[in-house]
Amino acid sequence: MSNKPLAGIKIIDFTHVQAGPACTQMLAWFGADVIKVERPGSGDVTRSQLRDIEGADALYFTMLNSNKRGLTLDTKKPEGKEVLERLIKESDVMVENFGPGALDRMGFSWERIQELNPKLILASVKGFSDGHHYEDLKVYENVAQCAGGAASTTGYWKGENSGPTISSAALGDSNTGMHLAIGILTAYIGRQQTGKGQKVAVSMQDSVLNLCRVKMRDQLRLDNLGYLEEYPQYPHEMEAFKDGVVPRGANAGGGGQPGWILKCKGWETDPNAYIYFTVQGHAWEPICDALGKPEWKTDPAYTTAKARQPHIMDIFATIEAFIADKTKFEAVDVFRKFDIPCAPVLSMKDLLNDESLRASGSIVEVPHKVRGSYFTVGSPIKFSDTKPEVTASPLLGEHTDEVLSELGYSKDQIAAMHSAKAV
Repeated sequence: MSNKPLAGIKIIDFTHVQAGPACTQMLAWFGADVIKVERPGSGDVTRSQLRDIEGADALYFTMLNSNKRGLTLDTKKPEGKEVLERLIKESDVMVENFGPGALDRMGFSWERIQELNPKLILASVKGFSDGHHYEDLKVYENVAQCAGGAASTTGYWKGENSGPTISSAALGDSNTGMHLAIGILTAYIGRQQTGKGQKVAVSMQDSVLNLCRVKMRDQLRLDNLGYLEEYPQYPHEMEAFKDGVVPRGANAGGGGQPGWILKCKGWETDPNAYIYFTVQGHAWEPICDALGKPEWKTDPAYTTAKARQPHIMDIFATIEAFIADKTKFEAVDVFRKFDIPCAPVLSMKDLLNDESLRASGSIVEVPHKVRGSYFTVGSPIKFSDTKPEVTASPLLGEHTDEVLSELGYSKDQIAAMHSAKAV
């Protein structure tokens, strides 16, 4: 990396699985010194979950913990507790996603942390916010999607596959981590003004809800109007609005611009031979030109969004017929010339091998001491001067001796800690 904007920020990473590690990994990419603290002998559960190479850290772990240093520590032992006390005194941030009360039981209440280092920022991932009537519930990705409004507004509203639907995007986990990273950096800048650390917490429910903001918009509109004109149920299935709850809209556009997923050449055998096509209001005439339908430009049944909505699915059927002999890439190449918003439905294999993503650093290959090398998703944030370099995730306890030495422990003291199984 040409310059590391977060260099000098020291972070104790007590997180595991996905939400917390996604947060600290991003901060590590940008130069923070992130020390991943794990239990001796076992470590983060994702090291062994969904393993694809025997005896090597699983991709679940390597893809969420790059650029970090690894420290093993048993905080139940007095020696381990003392190490954590020293770490807290010398660090800027501690990030955790333990269950409620776990830090207190370890002997590190917020009051104790402030005694050790009043400048420390304590950042926490929660399932639900403190004081919520569900705060005792354990929360995972899909639970968060259901609790935050994503599942109830995703999927089909009728047919045998209708019902609340989970997105494969990590709206509950990685999304919460991104929100927490913003919170940490805000608290850090705030500390420069006040000299004091503070607690920062992000709940998974709140993070999902924040991404469902437009669906809350639709609930408020529905309360006022009794219907939602851009939803596919309007105007032929008005009963979908009778219960006053935002219905599922399947693949319809969510921003007032009708859209749908359309089949392309090869869809019978390729599960991803589709494009997404958006009927943007001001792009209507170019759409007519692209489809060779000049008469639609002046036909009153087509000239306005309101006029088109009653037969919008017929319009999509016409577009689908137009691209029936084209691959998804060929179809997009036709429509892009007319500046029509659309994209191919890209599979994970498509994305992994995408030359543009490789060139931009969004997909990177990382050398690893045990695995050889692995591909991972790089930084989605691009800078003009900062070029994040993604390095391998740490082996379990790989930097234990190095970190302890930096904290002032002698070789004999470090050896004694190993003998006591405190590290």
